[in-house]
Amino acid sequence: MKDIDDATALIAAMTEAARAAAQALAQTPAAAKAAALEAAADALCDSAGTVLAANTQDMAEAADKRLSPAMRDRLALDAARIAGIAAGLRAVAAQPDPVGAVIAEWQQPNGLRIKRVRTPIGVIGVIYESRPNVTADAGALCLKAGNAVILRGGSESLHSSQAIHAALLAGLRAANLPEAAIQLVPTRDRAAVGAMLAAQGGIDVIVPRGGKGLVGRVQADARVPVFAHLEGICHVYVDAAADAEMARRVVLNAKTRRTGICGAAECLLVHRAAAGLGQTIVDDLMAAGVEVYAEGLAGTRPATQADWGTEFLDMKIAARLVDDIDDAMDHIRRHGSGHTDAIVTADDAAAERFFAGLDSAILMRNASTQFADGGEFGMGAEIGIATGKLHARGPVGAEQLTSFKYLVEGDGAVRG
Repeated sequence: MKDIDDATALIAAMTEAARAAAQALAQTPAAAKAAALEAAADALCDSAGTVLAANTQDMAEAADKRLSPAMRDRLALDAARIAGIAAGLRAVAAQPDPVGAVIAEWQQPNGLRIKRVRTPIGVIGVIYESRPNVTADAGALCLKAGNAVILRGGSESLHSSQAIHAALLAGLRAANLPEAAIQLVPTRDRAAVGAMLAAQGGIDVIVPRGGKGLVGRVQADARVPVFAHLEGICHVYVDAAADAEMARRVVLNAKTRRTGICGAAECLLVHRAAAGLGQTIVDDLMAAGVEVYAEGLAGTRPATQADWGTEFLDMKIAARLVDDIDDAMDHIRRHGSGHTDAIVTADDAAAERFFAGLDSAILMRNASTQFADGGEFGMGAEIGIATGKLHARGPVGAEQLTSFKYLVEGDGAVRG
């Protein structure tokens, strides 16, 4: 009980500080927020050695805990990844500030002038696993959107996240912004997660980023709204009209570039009329070290029912022949997660049918599902890919972390 009480008190204190910071951020000029992010990027580059040392400590603990290769890949940092995180901070800094942007405006016959404008949500809670870069991405995006944020990273990435968070705090100090604008929960105590989920009136929305277990718990237990990112069960459908070399290149990249990210392809569907091409692609995958669980194609082993709808996050993929595009879409509807699905085809009508017939957050044509990323969409960074139907869908960037309000002006108008 003491741990729960301590966690509740900790989160209560953090949310109180965050709400005060959010009030200040709602009125902070765009230039000050951009300056904070630029200074944070500078601080991160200057402290790269410290960040790498912290990550080495996390990686050693991950080895002791025998975390999966995919989890260790998400956790690992090197000089290039740190440079990428810093570049992401600068990209967010350079984006137009969403706060105050006019979404729509009109005038009523009675003379009222009405604007719908973007406004910060308030206090965002972000709960994530293993990826220390989310510390920077989430902190930057929430700040850009005028929100305060409380970050609860995975216990396996605590040292790395703390080192990155220190750079964010340096950026806030350099711009004379409140340090409570970006807070990191300083404990591995899981009770802190429960306290965040119960923080009605303190946290305005929770954004979970992690595996099915984490997101399922957040959705089941949260008493505040949630931007859900459940699983990345991404499909690539190779149509009868696919260019062979393009299909081979796209599928191999979609599966193997990085297997541990949510945009990695987990299922290959091939039109029966392109079975020869499908077999060539399966051979390509196996030659690259991928285990292919296949139906109608010669893979590593025959597919089982359990393989459909599985997020492998590994050098594994399910594959099957389908009768036509309708059969492919039916499979995706049954087994997909609404994240990202792609078609490879030279047939415009087939692509239009695929785009109209599916309701995944991201649909692609002739492109690798690995592009399902806020940075690749020009957002600078993202907190995650939201697969729900309300408010934010797809990459959650700064604009998606705003709400809106109406500004109404009159000239002494009264209603009869």
